[in-house]
This record gives sequence, structure tokens and C-alpha cells, in this order.
Amino acid sequence: MKRPKHAAHTPPGAAITELILETFRLNGLLLEAGDRLVADIDLTSARWQVLGAIALAPVPLPVAHLARNMGLSRQAVQRLANEMERDGLVRFAPNPHHERAKLVMLTAAGERAFAAAAARQAPWANALAKGLSAERIEDARALLRALRERLVPRFRSS
Repeated sequence: MKRPKHAAHTPPGAAITELILETFRLNGLLLEAGDRLVADIDLTSARWQVLGAIALAPVPLPVAHLARNMGLSRQAVQRLANEMERDGLVRFAPNPHHERAKLVMLTAAGERAFAAAAARQAPWANALAKGLSAERIEDARALLRALRERLVPRFRSS
């Protein structure tokens, strides 16, 4: 039986494919490391990510906007927000712009949990970055952002 013939990558296409595969591997390790870093404060990487999106937003946002900003599905963020409301980390507040899309806000417990996670993240990130230049890290961030910006319109339009 013959194998189907695949389209050949251009050199940049092959490099992007390798970068994507490496990003998948890195993402799994980052989630695992994040889970370990905050496990004893009853957070997971996913919860921490949502708390961060809420804490760092300039104004309170509904779940759909948080999800869009994070590149996640609304359903996934809603599930986490509901769990965190049950656990006292967030609360839902009326939204003057939309009756059904409640705003998600941190409670005092949520603020403490996010602050505790952030306090652990700084030394962890400093250790991870040791020996790498800030310029090299910024170049990598800029490349990932450029790829994300190219991908988002294609993903959302399909």
C-alpha cells in the first residue's frame, strides 16, 4: 500500500512546524511546572491563568472577553470561573452593558491566591531565565506574538 504524498514544506514552513511542535512540548511542561508551583495554595495552572486574566484586566470583564483575551474557549473559562466562584476565589457581578454576561471579579481570597502565586512565579522565572539575555527572550516573545496575530483571524473566521 502506498503512503499518501504530502505537500512539501518551504524552509520557513518546515521551521514553523518544528517551532509549533516545540511549543506543544513546552506548553505541557509549563502547565506541569505551574501546577507544582501552586498546588499547595489550591490552584492549578488553569485556575492561576484565569485569576491572572481577571487580576490584570484594566476593568472587570465577562467570561467571553476573558476567554478571548486568553485564547481559550468561553466554555472552558466559564467552567473554571464557576468552580472558582464555588471555592470563593471569584464572584459574578451585574454587567451594566449586558444583562446575562456577568462580570467576573476577584474576591479577597482570590486576590490573596493570585498574589501568593505571583510571589512564587518571580523567583521561578528568574531561575528559568538565568543565562539567557533579555533581548533573546524578547525576540522569542515577539515571534510568538506575530504568529498568534496571524493565526487568530484565520482560526476565528473558520
